[in-house]
Amino acid sequence: MTEQNTSSKGIFLSIDWITILLYIILIVWGWFSVCGACYDFNNPDLFSWETNSGKQIVWGGTSLVLAAVIMLIERRLFDSAAYVIYAAMMLLLLVTIVIAPETKGSRSWLPITESVKIQPAEFAKFAVALALGKWMDRYGFNIKKSKDIGVAIALIFFPMLLIVAQKETGSALVYFAFFLMLYREGMTGSLLFTGFACVVYFVVGLKFQNDFITYMPVSIGEFTVLLLAMTFTISMVWIYCHDLLTVNILATICYGSTVIALLFSLFAIPFDVCYVMLGACILMILVIILMAFYRHIYKYALIALFAILSTSLYYMSSKVIAHMADHQRTRIEVLLGITDDPRGAGYNVNQAKIAIGSGGLWGKGFLNGTQTKLKYVPEQHTDFIFCTVGEEEGFVGAAGVLIVYLLFIWRLIVMAERQIDTMSRVYGYSVLCIFLFHLFINVGMVLGLTPVIGIPLPFFSYGGSSLWGFTLLLFIFLRLDAERNLKQK
Repeated sequence: MTEQNTSSKGIFLSIDWITILLYIILIVWGWFSVCGACYDFNNPDLFSWETNSGKQIVWGGTSLVLAAVIMLIERRLFDSAAYVIYAAMMLLLLVTIVIAPETKGSRSWLPITESVKIQPAEFAKFAVALALGKWMDRYGFNIKKSKDIGVAIALIFFPMLLIVAQKETGSALVYFAFFLMLYREGMTGSLLFTGFACVVYFVVGLKFQNDFITYMPVSIGEFTVLLLAMTFTISMVWIYCHDLLTVNILATICYGSTVIALLFSLFAIPFDVCYVMLGACILMILVIILMAFYRHIYKYALIALFAILSTSLYYMSSKVIAHMADHQRTRIEVLLGITDDPRGAGYNVNQAKIAIGSGGLWGKGFLNGTQTKLKYVPEQHTDFIFCTVGEEEGFVGAAGVLIVYLLFIWRLIVMAERQIDTMSRVYGYSVLCIFLFHLFINVGMVLGLTPVIGIPLPFFSYGGSSLWGFTLLLFIFLRLDAERNLKQK
């Protein structure tokens, strides 16, 4: 038996077949859901190329071929060509901006034939994951070093900027999932906390900006954001610098001035207390900067930067919201409950909830969904495919899909944890975080829990680009994992 045949046999025996089984279950289940979402009684042939269900069979079949090819590729190719693959994908994203025709307001789809188009943004994910794995596996890499973490973040943000330039904001947001991998690899939690704080500032500030404290001309949104900025900043000084004296000074400045201003506004002359709070925040920042120079501790400078961002974010976000397109602004306001627009921006989510609720416990049966057949939910075969599951298969079917996804995610965690080299582990956690992000956002979007940003449900949503992209992501990881098993033998 030749060395190549021996290697192929070893790979075959080392593959994680449980993950592949879950992959096939999701693809098959997804195909039935696409059939339910797209079935046309005037063209009942589910296997015809003229129907979306027929095309999805082709995408599924070619995905299996793609998976088989990936498993036959030598592992060292992914290692040695990681940067080349990344550069090629970035070039493709750049070219897409220029030559792609406008489709539904974006320039993100490259036409191959009249009926076949590909979306390069779906394929860039695996390229970014490989490049990150290669960079973080190099000798001397330390995620605590500014240069090392800076390059890693640049590898993530560069494709995001190109995708945003294609006007595909939803696809670009998926790349934030890579930061969860960086946190797993030792990135300081302060960066994740900063992101969390920014989301809290944005949501609270926007939702309550037009509500006022009783008897005072003070916006609850602005007041709460400034109070949170003070609290978070003072807490960071205590946690990261252990400087009790500075904490007491900052608390006295911020909370003392706020209480005095509230009492004066309530019992003397009503005025906007937020002006005093803003002044206190500026003074707080100056004190922290002074401590950075006095004690020569860079952590103070980082906390000052956090405080500046926290203080200014509310005012910047208001400007951003004001300059958004009307439909984007309305979507955000509907999600936060500021605006009720069941026939406009909230139509998709409202109809999706109706479809899922109408399925009851056991569902209406395959091809029997009335909401689906009457096309009440736009994009039901792509972004809103989960509501088809809820309507036709009911709570039991929807719960079953989520259980299979849970098993799939659990298996990815097991595989990522058992890797013996940094590149494979980094790549594995990148894959895990991308799938988790897609699952959480897509299902949450259909249920009205997350913004409608238009990202597919892995292996369920109709489309060749997403199915091929997810297959590439998964099977490269399976190939790396199989090599680990061979090395241990």
